[in-house]
Amino acid sequence: MCVVTIKIITLAFIAFSKLVENRWKFGMFLLQKLPSAWLCGVRPQSISEDTCRVSVPYKWLSQNPFRSTYFACQAMAAEMSTGLLAMGHIYKRNPPISMLVTGMQAEFLKKAASVTTFTCTQGDDIRQAIDETAVNGHGTNCSIVSEGRNESGELISRFTIEWSFKAKR
Repeated sequence: MCVVTIKIITLAFIAFSKLVENRWKFGMFLLQKLPSAWLCGVRPQSISEDTCRVSVPYKWLSQNPFRSTYFACQAMAAEMSTGLLAMGHIYKRNPPISMLVTGMQAEFLKKAASVTTFTCTQGDDIRQAIDETAVNGHGTNCSIVSEGRNESGELISRFTIEWSFKAKR
């Protein structure tokens, strides 16, 4: 029984990842639901059950007056790298699971003056929190880290996003 459940979740995640990887469909989703992210150029680069990478360019619409990427644009990319993993793990779940950001912390370590790619590698932690919520019916919180690095691999910023998951009944 558990093997079948895990297989269904894996197939649902694969279906979700195909939607994210379709540039046109995901672009339309961003334009409708997250127009600020779309305008600033926040885009997913890759997604798997464990890892998601999202980039934000340094350009006119994402800049601050200090010639670097505005912190809010970095926050959008960091949240998206964690949120896409969560969305993938709740995609087509029964019972449905809701998700909500309940907190955020950020560290800015270096000036973001080029493309910054945010990577979240905690897909398994997200899946475990969602599974716990589905089994016990209670809300579950988890803290998920996303690190932003420039094209040279230098750490630019680190965000910790607090996600809350709750089963819909």
